[in-house]
Amino acid sequence: MNLEDKKKAFIALGDFLRQFTTEKVVKNENVQQNDTFFSSFELLIESSVHYNGWFTKEQVVKAIDSWANALTEENISTWCRKYTFGQEPMRKIGLILAGNIPLVGFHDFLSVLITGNIAMVKLSSNDQNLLPFLADYLMAVEPQFKERIVFIKDKLDGFDAVIATGSNNTARYFDYYFSKVPNIIRKNRNSVAVLNGSESTEDLIALGKDIFTYYGLGCRNVSKLFVPEGYNFDPFFEAMYAYKDVIEYERYANNYDYNKAVFLMSEFKLLDNGFLTIKEDKTYASPISSVFYEYYSDINEVNNRLKNDEEKIQCIVSNEKSLNCIAFGETQNPQLWDYADNVDTIEFLLSL
Repeated sequence: MNLEDKKKAFIALGDFLRQFTTEKVVKNENVQQNDTFFSSFELLIESSVHYNGWFTKEQVVKAIDSWANALTEENISTWCRKYTFGQEPMRKIGLILAGNIPLVGFHDFLSVLITGNIAMVKLSSNDQNLLPFLADYLMAVEPQFKERIVFIKDKLDGFDAVIATGSNNTARYFDYYFSKVPNIIRKNRNSVAVLNGSESTEDLIALGKDIFTYYGLGCRNVSKLFVPEGYNFDPFFEAMYAYKDVIEYERYANNYDYNKAVFLMSEFKLLDNGFLTIKEDKTYASPISSVFYEYYSDINEVNNRLKNDEEKIQCIVSNEKSLNCIAFGETQNPQLWDYADNVDTIEFLLSL
């Protein structure tokens, strides 16, 4: 199977997904396999919340939109151009996927297939339906994929390499169990924002996307703010008001009530706007509905701190030129060449 055939299949998938990225679904009669898959996918989007209470239609559509934007001919070609694709390795790659946000493991799945390997996929119990549906679509568009995609229900076995994503606790088990094969083991990471007080209202509203998208469940969600000493949080809270409707979702509201109560019982000093609490804390992993913050006096100290803690950090959001950062509002829109944990998955797979 040559690279161009694989690229065409994923471009077709991008065209298919693009029909579902607006509030009103718009069917494109030119999209391949629409008669077979369109209505079923529309129904799956609507019903996803029944399989995972955090997978609301809005959040599922957000994930679909991100992948629809990524899977264009230009993006796929730009991504692949960096690498030398020779003879297909056809290695069996075990994928142990997370399920915290919709389609969170799709990039690993895509990487395995585009490099000419076989994906042996162990799904998270929290995301059992979306990826198998997209796999069925790919196999319908390009039947050669049928021998390269396997979903594992029981024990994962017979693999040549593994890419596993989990918590810091499960990573210890993964490190032991998969130590005899090439592997990528992903642990907990968090994203941070470094503010300097000169951010515009638009910057701070965009930061709200980084905080609230997927209800803060992803490693690319901002969970910690670094702010200069004496920082005035009023503009921040005014910008966050654009996301006030998040409290209308029962699961989020329950987490807000619970975590706020825990903080107050512990007599922590909180700032609160009725749907988000912020707490001064030196750690990175804040609970749902809360963001930690930490004051700084020297931006260089923050830079050094983040470099030292790079294994804990997924993204840095800031306008500071001295930091290796991305723009406000872009954490949940990674490009194909933005690798989780800064580990080049394609390079790993091609080296097997």
